[in-house]
Amino acid sequence: MLQNALHPIAVRWTRALCVALLAGLACGVGWAQGMNALPPELLNRLQALAQSGAQAGAPAQARVEVQIGQLDPRLRLAPCTQIQPYLPAGHRMWGRSRIGLRCTDGSARWNVTLPVTVQVYAKALVAAQPLPAGAELTQEHVRLAEIDLAADTGSIFTQFSGLDGRALQRPLAAGEAVRSTDLRQRRWFAAGERVQVLAAGAGYAIASEGQALEAGFEGKDVRVRFENGRTVTGRAVGDRRVEVLL
Repeated sequence: MLQNALHPIAVRWTRALCVALLAGLACGVGWAQGMNALPPELLNRLQALAQSGAQAGAPAQARVEVQIGQLDPRLRLAPCTQIQPYLPAGHRMWGRSRIGLRCTDGSARWNVTLPVTVQVYAKALVAAQPLPAGAELTQEHVRLAEIDLAADTGSIFTQFSGLDGRALQRPLAAGEAVRSTDLRQRRWFAAGERVQVLAAGAGYAIASEGQALEAGFEGKDVRVRFENGRTVTGRAVGDRRVEVLL
């Protein structure tokens, strides 16, 4: 992933999960599915749980907004006085997601999920004007604006250095975020060019040169032939550079 792209941080995720566990303690409120709305106490805990989960992968100054949905009306749940909200495993609290609800009062035993929509607002680079597919980005093409990071997949950018010289693989509307998934892969070298090959293993690294047998695109495997005729497969990692892990 590019250095200037924002991405989830494992340490912050772990910390947020700890907060989420505290927020998800059982709610001592009575509730039955036939009620028109969830009790305020339960809604507050759901909001706190979703907020902590969303902030785990968000920039420090991001603004998080949570919209709590409704249970499937086809469910028939028994009344419950102890409801415990929790984060289902594998569900990221960005965009459209779900929060779990389980009854733990001993008389009724049910476990369901509730839809939530989470928006995470922060500043990122967006298209300053409509841009066609194939456009090679310059600083005049982008500007900083607040966007919903959770609205789409792909990493966003906060500094132009991560976009310099990159080309779009699809058109962008004015104000639309520039994401890693919108960019064409860099071609680091062409077939037949001389490339530097770095072979790395446990405690050592060896550098050599060879001829690329195919074009080297960013992050893709490519075959390289040395002067002695030996062929290796490595990953294109930079301008005329190939990395082989042994």
